[in-house]
Amino acid sequence: MKTALSVYLIFPFHIFAPEARAQQTQSATTAPAPAAQTPTQKNIEAYLRHLYAFGPDVLLVVGAPKETAVDGLLETTINLTIGENKETVKFYVSKDGKFLFRGEMSDMTKDPLAESRSQIQMKDAPSLGDPKAAVTLVEYSDFECPVCRNLHDVLRDNILPKYSGKVRVVFKDFPIEQLHPWARTAAIAGRCAYQQNPTAFWKMYDFIYDNQEIISAANAWTKMLDYAGQSGLQADTFKSCMASPEAGEAINASRANGQLLDVNSTPTVFVNGRRIVGTDARILEQYINYELDQLRTGKTTDKK
Repeated sequence: MKTALSVYLIFPFHIFAPEARAQQTQSATTAPAPAAQTPTQKNIEAYLRHLYAFGPDVLLVVGAPKETAVDGLLETTINLTIGENKETVKFYVSKDGKFLFRGEMSDMTKDPLAESRSQIQMKDAPSLGDPKAAVTLVEYSDFECPVCRNLHDVLRDNILPKYSGKVRVVFKDFPIEQLHPWARTAAIAGRCAYQQNPTAFWKMYDFIYDNQEIISAANAWTKMLDYAGQSGLQADTFKSCMASPEAGEAINASRANGQLLDVNSTPTVFVNGRRIVGTDARILEQYINYELDQLRTGKTTDKK
């Protein structure tokens, strides 16, 4: 049954500022403007342009409003392009067109993290730590991303030693090829290492991040072969895998899974389903400690 909602303008537009903590994907094409706008769409565009002084050089496209489960409330998306920076943000607007606000509607009768946990595909993904650990940390990362390297250092030097036996790390490939020319080569190398020897993946993981600054698009293939040898992998098998389509298909599937979860920046981390974008050791520990406290008090959730 639909319920009425009093709508107020709650609109911090910092979402349109460039993200400093994570590497973001960029669309290769500009979203086309709709052929015809409703009065509500025109009002929203005019309001936002006036509020934020967006001139004609800023492309702002208001999506057609759609019905929601809340009576009197419509949903729309705002596509904003400022130079090379692109954002897509969900908004809600009252049916009379008077009120606009940004955010997500929450059904408080449901576990807010259950959907994310159910969508994360961890089968056949590299995993480090006790499979029965109370906390599962899933990272969607790009081997060429410098912020992802920071996450690697935080996990290896801080989180995993501190929470030994309590935290499992699962790695998901999310190369952002528009920004990082050798990220996909490294992702395929990691996948080939995993297929040959799951333990060797984590050696490759360390080698790539530890040597990120000396890897380039020109030498990536040679470097991956070198790191594979140092990781104890059989060279011919590794080369064959690197040249095969199967490894690339696995990377595509991992990336598609991230997109299903609205991942568009790296690293994006899910701690028992709770999302973190970027690298913040303090927030990571906060989420881990919360989950461990829930376990101690008997309020655990199904994280699988």
